[in-house]
Amino acid sequence: MTGVIFEGKAGNVTDVQSLTEKAARMAMDFATRAERHDSEGSFVEENYGKLKRAGFFRAAVPVELGGSGVGLPEMCDVIRHFAKGCGSTGLAFAMHTHQVVIPAWRWRHQPQAKAAVEPLLKRVATTDTILLTSGGTDWVGGSGQAERVEGGWRVHARKTFVSAAPAGTLLITGVVCDGEVLHFALPMDAPEVKIVETWNTLGMRATASQDVEIDGFFLAEDKVVLRRKAGEWHPLFQIIGTLAFPLIYAAYLGVAESARDIALDLARMRKGEARQARLAGEMELTLRAAQFAHRAMVAEAGRNLPSADSVSEVMMGRRLVADNAIRTVELAMELSAGRGFYRQTGLERRLRDVQGARYHPMRRDVAELYAGSLALGDPVTAIF
Repeated sequence: MTGVIFEGKAGNVTDVQSLTEKAARMAMDFATRAERHDSEGSFVEENYGKLKRAGFFRAAVPVELGGSGVGLPEMCDVIRHFAKGCGSTGLAFAMHTHQVVIPAWRWRHQPQAKAAVEPLLKRVATTDTILLTSGGTDWVGGSGQAERVEGGWRVHARKTFVSAAPAGTLLITGVVCDGEVLHFALPMDAPEVKIVETWNTLGMRATASQDVEIDGFFLAEDKVVLRRKAGEWHPLFQIIGTLAFPLIYAAYLGVAESARDIALDLARMRKGEARQARLAGEMELTLRAAQFAHRAMVAEAGRNLPSADSVSEVMMGRRLVADNAIRTVELAMELSAGRGFYRQTGLERRLRDVQGARYHPMRRDVAELYAGSLALGDPVTAIF
């Protein structure tokens, strides 16, 4: 395996190549339900069940801890394939995957972190625990409040964008108390935890990225895995900023690639129009720019040197993937002419799904300020 961050064989399959081939086959199955889920706004529950039975949720756990040890580049390929068939499945799975990749990286590269992350990784490997994240809600600034009580804290928070909320076991989250963010794993079956169905959106409608309301959950002292200053970059967030986004943006790349394939198939049915070749060429160039940018993100993650510089490199890649993936789908719509306007082609769903690439951290203006400040030698500690 080339460019692999985690070593090992791929669990239920003989090697990583067969893992990605299996992902491509499963994506074809996911595609048969994608339109229905999008129309209904219903969660891709059946797809998640198939992923669990195939061992994908534990794929990135190190072999030594019971997983398959699949590397970040290969997990990106898996997510990209899933998203070709169903963007919502690819994106939701990416949210679980980066919450496995990050502690797995720490287990490999930070000996002092092994004791903290090993129980979680073993749990994922042995029980197929599905991890949730609230994404931008729990970015560097933190969100929610914790009140100090005897033996711990009482937590009150409303977390948004919790992808795959109905299927999750643990929400990896944090809350603010006296200027500190307390990080912990929240059991989704706790009586103080409620899913609030708010997810009625333009795109990625089947991710079930609902709100999660936390009303008085008791967080014990020994359940806090990290305490950090709110509103400032911490080394953990440099790891997150470097490793998570190649996985997340693999989903949007997959959406763009599938739109390109659909548009070419439709265009081939309309011979003789001179504009088709030019539009097809522009679409190919734009998609290639997204692919090159994503490869650069993966390569930066593969250097295993999380830092302010690596965050900047990955976030620049995130911007380029987003801009070019969105433009690729727009060109696919144009190339397909009126046919693409019909829902049955699947293009308009992809046009809506790819818009989600705009909204993950770091947003356009913040990323520009971060990159520019870093280039000028100015501090970036509080830019997020």
